[in-house]
Amino acid sequence: MSSSIARAVGSTWLGEDRTRFVVWAPQVSELALHLVSPAERLLPMARVAQGYYETSAEGVRPGCRYFYRLDRTADRPDPASRFQPEGVHGPSEVLDPRFPWEDHGWFGLPLSRYVIYELHVGTFTAGGTFDAVIPRLDALADLGVTAIELMPVAQFPGERNWGYDGVYPFAVQNSYGGPQGLKRLVNECHRRGLAVVLDVVYNHLGPEGNYTADFGPYSTARYHTPWGRAMNFDGPDSDHVRSFFIQNALYWTGEFHIDALRLDAVHAILDHSPRPFLEELAGAIKEQAERLNRRIYLIPESAANDARLIRARELGGYGLDAQWSDDFHHALHVLLTGERTGYYQDYGELRHLVKAYREGFAYAGEYSAFRRRRHGSSARDLPAERFVVCAQNHDQIGNRMMGERLTRLVSYEALKLAAAAVILSPFIPLLFMGEEHAETAPFQYFISHGDPQLVEAVRRGRRDEFAHDGRAADMPDPQDEATFYRCKINHRLRAEGRHRAMFEFYKELLRLRRELPALSKLSKENLECGAFERERVVWLRRWSAADDAYLLLNFNAAPSGVKLFLAAGAWRKELDSGETRWEGPGSALPGVLTGGGEIEISVPAHTAILLYRPSGNC
Repeated sequence: MSSSIARAVGSTWLGEDRTRFVVWAPQVSELALHLVSPAERLLPMARVAQGYYETSAEGVRPGCRYFYRLDRTADRPDPASRFQPEGVHGPSEVLDPRFPWEDHGWFGLPLSRYVIYELHVGTFTAGGTFDAVIPRLDALADLGVTAIELMPVAQFPGERNWGYDGVYPFAVQNSYGGPQGLKRLVNECHRRGLAVVLDVVYNHLGPEGNYTADFGPYSTARYHTPWGRAMNFDGPDSDHVRSFFIQNALYWTGEFHIDALRLDAVHAILDHSPRPFLEELAGAIKEQAERLNRRIYLIPESAANDARLIRARELGGYGLDAQWSDDFHHALHVLLTGERTGYYQDYGELRHLVKAYREGFAYAGEYSAFRRRRHGSSARDLPAERFVVCAQNHDQIGNRMMGERLTRLVSYEALKLAAAAVILSPFIPLLFMGEEHAETAPFQYFISHGDPQLVEAVRRGRRDEFAHDGRAADMPDPQDEATFYRCKINHRLRAEGRHRAMFEFYKELLRLRRELPALSKLSKENLECGAFERERVVWLRRWSAADDAYLLLNFNAAPSGVKLFLAAGAWRKELDSGETRWEGPGSALPGVLTGGGEIEISVPAHTAILLYRPSGNC
C-alpha cells in the first residue's frame, strides 16, 4: 500500500523527549492529543490526507499517558495503543521499544519441524503471567515441543478472558506482564530453540472498550460474525482498515520477534474484493521475512475447508503457510467418544479419518448433513506440512458446556491412542496445555467484564446455547472468578502414577517422530492409509529411503484381529501403547515380527502399535 494512503499508526517515541502520534479518524471533525501524565496538556493534531491526524509532541517520552479528545468532548484511548496499563477504558501509554534481545542467531524453524504446544497464559501457571511461563520452557523442550502457541494477548477487559474479546490489537495484556513481559518470554523461547506462535484476532474486536466506531469505519454493518460486526476489509475506506491490521501483524513479527501468527476464524473475515485482505497480508509477511532473514509463517484457522488459503498465490491461492484441520479433530473425536451432536454428526466412520490422513480434509466437496450442503474443497495436492492437527484444543474443550477434556470423556487407553494418532501423523501436531500428562482440570469459558449488562448478556447467551442439555443448571458462571481458577493447570500431576506414564508416553512419541526418518519426513506421497472397517482399525504405512513404519490404531472397545501384508525383513515393535510401562494392561505381541507375506496380528482394545523396519533389513 502506498505511503500516500497508509501511515504508521499509534505513538512512536522518536528519542529523548519527542513522540509522534498518528491516528486514523475520518469521522472526527477535530482531534486533540490529551496528555494526562506526568503533566496534563491538550495539543491540537493536524488533519492530513484521507482522515489521518498526526502531531509530533515535545516533552513526551516513554511512560507518558494520553487519550485522544474527539470533537472537544470525548476522551478515547488510542485504537493502536501499545499499552493500556489501566485497562481498556484507561489512557494509552507511550513505550520505549528497546529490549536487550539475545536471539541474534535465531532464524526460525522449518515448518516441518513444528510441534506446537498451545497455552493460555492466565491458566498455564499459578502466576498467570509471561514471566511465570518461562520456568516451564525447559520441560516443554525436553518433552519434544518445538513451538509454543499463545492464545490471544491483545488487551481485553479485566484480568480473565480467553483473549478473543481483545479490543486493542497492538497492546499486550497488562495483567499478563505487558510488552516487556512478552518480549522476555519470546527471548527465552528462542534461547531454547523454541519458536513462538501468537494467536491474533482479525475478524472482530470485542465489545467492551471498543471505541473504534467513534473514530471511523473500522467495522461494517454489511456483514456480521457470531461475535458482532465484522471488520471492514472490502467496503469504503477499507484500505485503511487493512493497513491497520497489516501493521499489527508486522508489529508482532518485527518488534516482538514472533515466528508465526495463528489467524483466528478466517472464515469470519468477510471480504469480496479482487485482492482479499488475507492475500495482501501474506504478501506483507513474506516481504517482512525476507527483510529480516527469518522464517515467519501465517497459520489460519478456518471452518470452511478452503484449500485456497494455503495454495500458492501463483496457483490462485492466498499464499498462507498452513491451516488447522478441523476435520482431522472431528473424525478422531467421534471415533473416540461416539458423540454425534452438532457438527460431529458429519463424522463417525473410519473413512473420514482415513481421508483426513490422506488429504488433510475429510470433506472436500462432499455433502455435509450438518450444513445441509456440499462442504470444502480438495487439498489432495497440498503438502502435509501445511496442516495442523490435534486431538484437543481450546475451542474443542472450552466450547463444551462444562469444558471437559478428553481425560474426562474417554479411557486412559483411548487417551494414548489419540496421542499416537496425532503425533505419528504426517502433519504438524498441536498439543493443548496439560494433555501431555492427562490433565484433569477443565478449560471453561471465563470473562471478567466490567459492564453488568454485558456480563448478563454473556450468561444468557451461554444458557441459550446449551438449553437442550439437562445439565444446564450446573453450567459454570463465566464471570465467576472460581471458573477461571478451576482451569489452572496442575503441573505436579506429571510426577504422579498414570500422569507420569502419560508424560513419558508423549515424550516417546515425539522422540520417534523426530528420530525415525519415515516419521520425521512429512509427506503424503510416502503414505498409504486404510481401514479394517469391521474391526475398527485404521492403519498407516509411512516410509522413506531409509526405513518403513506401520501404525495400527484400534478404535474398537474390544481386541481386533487384522491381517497385514508386511514386506520381507525383521519388523521391530517400536511402540505398543498397551505395555505396562505406559500403565497399560500388557502386551502379547512379540518384540520382532518377520515379514514377507500376510501376518495376522491381534490388536488390543484402544491400542496403538508401531512396527518399524530399517531399509535393507531383509
